[in-house]
Amino acid sequence: MEPLKPTSVSCPAKVLVAGGYLVLDRNYTGLVFGLDARIHTVVEPISTKAGVTISEIVVKSPQFQEAIWEYGYRSQGQDAGISVTQLSVGHEQSISASKNPFIETALTYALTYIWTLLPNQRIASSSIRILADQAYYSNPGTSTNDSKPSHFLNFNVSLRDAHKTGLGSSAALVTSFTAAVLSFYLPTEKWDLKTQEGLRILHNLAQASHSHAQGKVGSGFDIASAVYGSCLYTRFSPALLNALPAPGTPGFATALQTLVEGPSWDTQIQKAAIKMPRGLRLVMCDVDCGSETPGMVKQVLKWRADNPEEADKIWDDLQKGNEALAKELTRLACTNDNESAADPYTQLRTLINTNRTLIRQMSLASRVPIEPPQQTKLLDYCSTIDGIIGGVVPGAGGYDAIVLFVEDRDEVLEWLKQSLKSYKVDDAEEGLKIGKVGVIGVREEMEGVRTEELALYEGWGAGQ
Repeated sequence: MEPLKPTSVSCPAKVLVAGGYLVLDRNYTGLVFGLDARIHTVVEPISTKAGVTISEIVVKSPQFQEAIWEYGYRSQGQDAGISVTQLSVGHEQSISASKNPFIETALTYALTYIWTLLPNQRIASSSIRILADQAYYSNPGTSTNDSKPSHFLNFNVSLRDAHKTGLGSSAALVTSFTAAVLSFYLPTEKWDLKTQEGLRILHNLAQASHSHAQGKVGSGFDIASAVYGSCLYTRFSPALLNALPAPGTPGFATALQTLVEGPSWDTQIQKAAIKMPRGLRLVMCDVDCGSETPGMVKQVLKWRADNPEEADKIWDDLQKGNEALAKELTRLACTNDNESAADPYTQLRTLINTNRTLIRQMSLASRVPIEPPQQTKLLDYCSTIDGIIGGVVPGAGGYDAIVLFVEDRDEVLEWLKQSLKSYKVDDAEEGLKIGKVGVIGVREEMEGVRTEELALYEGWGAGQ
């Protein structure tokens, strides 16, 4: 057997530009763009003295204080797969505070799948590092070495005290973690990230573990974009995962392998259906506030159940608008006559505004702040700035970041930043106050999961 070699994989962030709430229903689609902020996972062998055998996997997130998780693992009888147990915790932390359900579940699912493919082979110990690009957190961060700047920053806080910007860190984490662990342990004839079949298996396995870790809620569009990048997404049937036995119970291993490899997954991912026109880009603006997405989702779904006729009319109209938006973006990307038109983006502006009107209707009817008045004012303000086509409150809406379609010119971005500095929030407005608005340093990313060069992680604990 060949010696295990260090492996690194990264996955992009995401933004659901159209299809919030609709994407929870298989009859509708979500238009999701990948973003060029990535989460990276590096897996390396742990060197031990000759004759010493240990079964331990150490996971570190070195940009944060005391973010270390040590796991023991062993195979269970009755086809229950691999069980993972947390061995110790960081200093001055209780076990509950330092547990990370996303890492623990992703490790359990990945090792169980590996075990089904290599049933008679011992799974060697390893050291795993997770690193995140700056844009996932609003904490400023500092460089660890000024003489040789790193791609990554030290956030100087514990994970608990880190402020997320809402770009989908858990999905990018689970997907890059799963891909790196599979790439490290499995020979390419068993599983290969560079093949369509390898991507399909990664997608299904990451969906299964991410869904379990977050309590089987969500549509999975964020995992799809972590694997495939920007796409038009139709969710899988929830029954697929509801039928899977719990990790560590009899039959879990075979059931997981059958589900992940088999034909029953009914997700639809259309990469060709979405393109970004040359000369346009996405810009995310961070609103210093935030929303509780699960509570909002429950309320909207209750309104839909209580008012099916009114809700279905709005949802059907929104679906048509979302499809038209994807089609118009792709049309603009595939034509060369944009330069000759007085305003090539007239139709795009109209579609964005029509969809926003429908979202406000849904907001009003469901009494959920999907596009609250504060965000309406901010989007209207941004849309008047020269070079900005329009924007939306993405995903489930609320007081999180907004996303704008912007002409891809430096002066437009600079003017937007300056304009937001002087943007005044109306203090007389009832309800939640949005704080300072700033531009997040990301743009659209068409590519999904990819392997990375190990040199990228120099100075971040390689070989420890």
